[in-house]
Amino acid sequence: MPKLDESLLRPLPPFSKLDEGAIRAILDQATSRRFDKGAAVFDEGMPADNFYLLLDGTIRVVRITAEGEQVTALHIPAGQLFGIAKALGRDTYPATAIAASEVIALSWPMTLWQSYVSQYDGFATETYKIIGDRVGEMNARIVEMSTQHVEQRIARALLRLINQSGRKVTEGIEIGFPITRQDVSEMTGTTLHTVSRLLSAWEKDGLVTSKRKKITVRDPHRMVVLSGA
Repeated sequence: MPKLDESLLRPLPPFSKLDEGAIRAILDQATSRRFDKGAAVFDEGMPADNFYLLLDGTIRVVRITAEGEQVTALHIPAGQLFGIAKALGRDTYPATAIAASEVIALSWPMTLWQSYVSQYDGFATETYKIIGDRVGEMNARIVEMSTQHVEQRIARALLRLINQSGRKVTEGIEIGFPITRQDVSEMTGTTLHTVSRLLSAWEKDGLVTSKRKKITVRDPHRMVVLSGA
Protein backbone atom coordinates (compact mmCIF):
# COMPACT_ATOMS: atom_id res chain seq x y z
CA MET A 1 0.00 0.00 0.00
CA PRO A 2 1.18 3.62 -0.43
CA LYS A 3 3.16 4.75 2.58
CA LEU A 4 1.13 6.70 5.11
CA ASP A 5 2.71 9.70 6.79
CA GLU A 6 3.58 8.72 10.36
CA SER A 7 2.46 12.14 11.61
CA LEU A 8 -1.11 11.45 10.45
CA LEU A 9 -1.35 8.47 12.81
CA ARG A 10 0.60 9.96 15.73
CA PRO A 11 -2.55 11.42 17.42
CA LEU A 12 -4.33 8.04 17.40
CA PRO A 13 -4.32 6.08 20.69
CA PRO A 14 -2.23 3.07 19.61
CA PHE A 15 0.53 5.38 18.32
CA SER A 16 0.35 8.51 20.47
CA LYS A 17 3.14 7.38 22.85
CA LEU A 18 5.45 6.01 20.13
CA ASP A 19 8.23 7.72 18.19
CA GLU A 20 8.12 7.96 14.40
CA GLY A 21 10.51 5.04 13.94
CA ALA A 22 8.25 2.70 15.90
CA ILE A 23 5.17 3.94 14.06
CA ARG A 24 6.90 3.37 10.72
CA ALA A 25 7.92 -0.15 11.71
CA ILE A 26 4.34 -1.03 12.64
CA LEU A 27 2.84 0.59 9.53
CA ASP A 28 5.23 -1.26 7.24
CA GLN A 29 3.62 -4.52 8.37
CA ALA A 30 0.04 -3.33 7.77
CA THR A 31 -2.33 -4.11 4.91
CA SER A 32 -4.94 -1.60 3.76
CA ARG A 33 -8.50 -2.96 3.58
CA ARG A 34 -11.77 -1.47 2.31
CA PHE A 35 -15.24 -2.75 3.25
CA ASP A 36 -18.57 -1.72 1.75
CA LYS A 37 -21.42 -0.61 3.99
CA GLY A 38 -23.09 -3.65 5.52
CA ALA A 39 -20.13 -5.97 4.98
CA ALA A 40 -18.90 -8.07 7.90
CA VAL A 41 -15.22 -7.51 8.62
CA PHE A 42 -15.33 -10.67 10.73
CA ASP A 43 -18.00 -12.79 12.41
CA GLU A 44 -18.50 -13.76 16.03
CA GLY A 45 -16.72 -17.04 16.82
CA MET A 46 -14.33 -16.91 13.86
CA PRO A 47 -10.62 -17.53 14.52
CA ALA A 48 -9.07 -14.15 15.36
CA ASP A 49 -6.48 -14.06 12.58
CA ASN A 50 -6.15 -10.28 12.25
CA PHE A 51 -6.61 -7.06 14.18
CA TYR A 52 -7.50 -3.69 12.67
CA LEU A 53 -7.14 0.07 12.95
CA LEU A 54 -10.17 1.96 11.63
CA LEU A 55 -9.02 4.87 9.46
CA ASP A 56 -12.37 6.01 8.10
CA GLY A 57 -16.00 5.08 8.71
CA THR A 58 -17.79 3.45 11.62
CA ILE A 59 -17.89 -0.16 12.81
CA ARG A 60 -21.04 -1.61 14.39
CA VAL A 61 -20.26 -4.35 16.92
CA VAL A 62 -23.01 -6.97 17.03
CA ARG A 63 -23.63 -9.91 19.39
CA ILE A 64 -26.04 -12.79 18.84
CA THR A 65 -28.09 -13.89 21.87
CA ALA A 66 -28.82 -17.51 22.79
CA GLU A 67 -32.25 -17.00 21.23
CA GLY A 68 -30.66 -15.91 17.94
CA GLU A 69 -31.51 -12.23 18.29
CA GLN A 70 -29.05 -9.60 17.06
CA VAL A 71 -27.95 -6.96 19.57
CA THR A 72 -25.81 -3.93 18.77
CA ALA A 73 -23.23 -3.80 21.55
CA LEU A 74 -21.48 -0.56 20.56
CA HIS A 75 -20.17 1.54 17.68
CA ILE A 76 -16.47 2.11 17.05
CA PRO A 77 -15.47 5.43 15.46
CA ALA A 78 -12.51 6.13 13.19
CA GLY A 79 -9.10 6.22 14.84
CA GLN A 80 -9.51 3.16 17.06
CA LEU A 81 -8.33 -0.43 17.05
CA PHE A 82 -10.89 -3.24 16.77
CA GLY A 83 -10.82 -7.00 16.47
CA ILE A 84 -8.23 -7.09 19.27
CA ALA A 85 -9.25 -10.51 20.57
CA LYS A 86 -5.77 -11.25 21.95
CA ALA A 87 -6.07 -8.26 24.29
CA LEU A 88 -9.11 -10.02 25.78
CA GLY A 89 -7.29 -13.34 26.07
CA ARG A 90 -9.29 -14.90 23.24
CA ASP A 91 -8.41 -16.83 20.09
CA THR A 92 -11.79 -16.13 18.46
CA TYR A 93 -13.67 -12.90 17.85
CA PRO A 94 -16.20 -12.24 20.65
CA ALA A 95 -18.58 -10.33 18.35
CA THR A 96 -19.32 -9.55 14.72
CA ALA A 97 -17.90 -6.33 13.24
CA ILE A 98 -20.10 -4.80 10.53
CA ALA A 99 -19.25 -1.75 8.42
CA ALA A 100 -21.94 0.79 9.36
CA SER A 101 -20.70 2.92 6.46
CA GLU A 102 -17.99 2.43 3.87
CA VAL A 103 -14.90 1.57 5.91
CA ILE A 104 -11.16 1.87 5.33
CA ALA A 105 -8.94 0.06 7.83
CA LEU A 106 -5.40 -1.15 8.34
CA SER A 107 -4.99 -4.84 9.13
CA TRP A 108 -2.20 -6.80 10.84
CA PRO A 109 -1.80 -10.54 11.43
CA MET A 110 -2.75 -11.39 15.02
CA THR A 111 0.60 -13.19 15.32
CA LEU A 112 2.20 -9.73 15.59
CA TRP A 113 0.06 -8.64 18.55
CA GLN A 114 2.22 -9.98 21.37
CA SER A 115 5.43 -8.61 19.86
CA TYR A 116 3.89 -5.12 19.57
CA VAL A 117 2.64 -5.24 23.16
CA SER A 118 6.03 -6.45 24.43
CA GLN A 119 8.18 -4.16 22.31
CA TYR A 120 6.19 -0.91 22.43
CA ASP A 121 5.00 0.07 25.92
CA GLY A 122 2.87 2.93 24.61
CA PHE A 123 1.08 0.63 22.18
CA ALA A 124 0.00 -1.61 25.05
CA THR A 125 -1.05 1.09 27.52
CA GLU A 126 -3.08 3.08 25.00
CA THR A 127 -4.78 -0.06 23.72
CA TYR A 128 -5.89 -1.12 27.19
CA LYS A 129 -7.27 2.37 27.81
CA ILE A 130 -9.50 1.85 24.77
CA ILE A 131 -10.68 -1.48 26.16
CA GLY A 132 -11.41 0.16 29.51
CA ASP A 133 -13.46 2.87 27.82
CA ARG A 134 -15.50 0.30 25.91
CA VAL A 135 -16.15 -1.79 29.00
CA GLY A 136 -17.23 1.39 30.79
CA GLU A 137 -19.62 2.27 27.98
CA MET A 138 -21.18 -1.19 27.98
CA ASN A 139 -21.52 -1.19 31.77
CA ALA A 140 -23.22 2.21 31.58
CA ARG A 141 -25.68 0.81 29.06
CA ILE A 142 -26.47 -2.15 31.31
CA VAL A 143 -27.23 0.26 34.15
CA GLU A 144 -29.36 2.38 31.82
CA MET A 145 -31.44 -0.61 30.71
CA SER A 146 -31.95 -1.63 34.33
CA THR A 147 -32.81 1.75 35.81
CA GLN A 148 -33.96 4.19 33.13
CA HIS A 149 -37.14 4.73 31.19
CA VAL A 150 -37.13 3.96 27.47
CA GLU A 151 -37.18 7.67 26.55
CA GLN A 152 -34.02 8.29 28.59
CA ARG A 153 -32.25 5.26 27.09
CA ILE A 154 -32.96 6.32 23.53
CA ALA A 155 -31.92 9.92 24.25
CA ARG A 156 -28.63 8.74 25.76
CA ALA A 157 -27.97 6.41 22.83
CA LEU A 158 -28.42 9.25 20.33
CA LEU A 159 -26.19 11.53 22.41
CA ARG A 160 -23.45 8.88 22.46
CA LEU A 161 -23.62 8.52 18.69
CA ILE A 162 -23.40 12.24 17.96
CA ASN A 163 -20.52 12.53 20.43
CA GLN A 164 -18.66 9.73 18.63
CA SER A 165 -19.40 10.53 15.00
CA GLY A 166 -21.66 13.59 14.81
CA ARG A 167 -21.20 16.22 12.14
CA LYS A 168 -22.75 19.66 12.00
CA VAL A 169 -25.42 20.16 9.35
CA THR A 170 -27.94 22.93 8.76
CA GLU A 171 -30.60 21.28 10.93
CA GLY A 172 -28.34 20.34 13.87
CA ILE A 173 -25.90 17.48 14.51
CA GLU A 174 -26.25 14.44 12.27
CA ILE A 175 -25.09 10.95 13.24
CA GLY A 176 -22.20 10.40 10.84
CA PHE A 177 -23.22 7.03 9.41
CA PRO A 178 -26.44 5.37 8.19
CA ILE A 179 -28.56 4.20 11.12
CA THR A 180 -32.04 2.72 11.19
CA ARG A 181 -34.70 2.68 13.86
CA GLN A 182 -34.08 -1.05 14.16
CA ASP A 183 -30.44 -0.28 15.01
CA VAL A 184 -31.57 2.10 17.76
CA SER A 185 -33.97 -0.50 19.16
CA GLU A 186 -31.15 -3.08 19.35
CA MET A 187 -28.88 -0.59 21.11
CA THR A 188 -31.45 0.33 23.73
CA GLY A 189 -33.11 -3.01 24.46
CA THR A 190 -36.54 -1.90 23.34
CA THR A 191 -38.92 -2.61 20.48
CA LEU A 192 -38.89 -1.14 16.99
CA HIS A 193 -42.44 0.08 17.57
CA THR A 194 -41.40 2.04 20.68
CA VAL A 195 -38.41 3.62 18.93
CA SER A 196 -40.54 4.58 15.92
CA ARG A 197 -43.23 6.08 18.14
CA LEU A 198 -40.74 8.14 20.15
CA LEU A 199 -38.73 9.37 17.17
CA SER A 200 -41.93 10.35 15.35
CA ALA A 201 -43.08 12.30 18.41
CA TRP A 202 -39.67 13.97 18.77
CA GLU A 203 -39.69 14.85 15.09
CA LYS A 204 -43.07 16.58 15.40
CA ASP A 205 -41.69 18.44 18.41
CA GLY A 206 -38.66 19.66 16.46
CA LEU A 207 -36.16 17.67 18.52
CA VAL A 208 -34.87 15.35 15.77
CA THR A 209 -35.24 14.57 12.10
CA SER A 210 -35.20 10.94 10.98
CA LYS A 211 -35.22 9.96 7.33
CA ARG A 212 -33.35 7.74 4.84
CA LYS A 213 -31.28 6.03 7.54
CA LYS A 214 -30.14 9.40 8.84
CA ILE A 215 -30.90 10.78 12.30
CA THR A 216 -30.17 14.41 13.15
CA VAL A 217 -30.46 15.85 16.65
CA ARG A 218 -31.80 19.35 16.16
CA ASP A 219 -31.68 20.43 19.80
CA PRO A 220 -28.83 18.71 21.68
CA HIS A 221 -29.51 20.63 24.91
CA ARG A 222 -33.10 19.40 25.10
CA MET A 223 -31.86 15.90 24.31
CA VAL A 224 -29.47 16.09 27.29
CA VAL A 225 -32.38 17.16 29.51
CA LEU A 226 -34.51 14.24 28.26
CA SER A 227 -31.65 11.81 28.90
CA GLY A 228 -31.43 12.81 32.55
CA ALA A 229 -27.66 13.16 32.18
